[in-house]
Amino acid sequence: MKGEKELIGHGVSTCATCDGYFFRGKPIAVVGGGDSAMEEANFLSRYASKVYLIHRRNEFRASKIMIERARANEKVEFVTPFAVQEILAPEGFVEGVRLHNLESKETREIPLDGVFVAIGHDPNTTVFKGKLETDSNGYLLAKHGSLTSIPGVFVAGDVQDHRYRQAVTAAGSGCMAASDAEKFLEEHKH
Repeated sequence: MKGEKELIGHGVSTCATCDGYFFRGKPIAVVGGGDSAMEEANFLSRYASKVYLIHRRNEFRASKIMIERARANEKVEFVTPFAVQEILAPEGFVEGVRLHNLESKETREIPLDGVFVAIGHDPNTTVFKGKLETDSNGYLLAKHGSLTSIPGVFVAGDVQDHRYRQAVTAAGSGCMAASDAEKFLEEHKH
């Protein structure tokens, strides 16, 4: 999306739980079509006056129950099949989005104050492929805290956390890994 990176912290966010409160009583958009997008749209409707759920296709990857919850929410409006062409921010903060309909080629602008990007997360774990166990989405698997299947190798943070993806939980798992590593080193002193 044009303008996305430059506007992080100026109306663009990737964290509904972190930033939702700042958009109390304001119209916002959530971009995405998976469970994360549906969940964020519903969560953000607690604060926002209106939530535009923008997705490039008419069908969604989200589970049926998550789609039904979002559709039942009177504050959530589905905007499909549109892609965000540009985040409009003439004064340096989000004032709207310019959308492009992928079927009709129509262009549409929606005035709003925030854009939440919920298009999924790919963990940065490629370097460990074939070396450490991962789940079907590529997240590293931890056993008993931060332990892996390889003695002396520990995991922490977003590479193993597909659910919360918060700095505070990453810091907590980092502390766990550090404690586990310290214990491992003490046990393996020679």
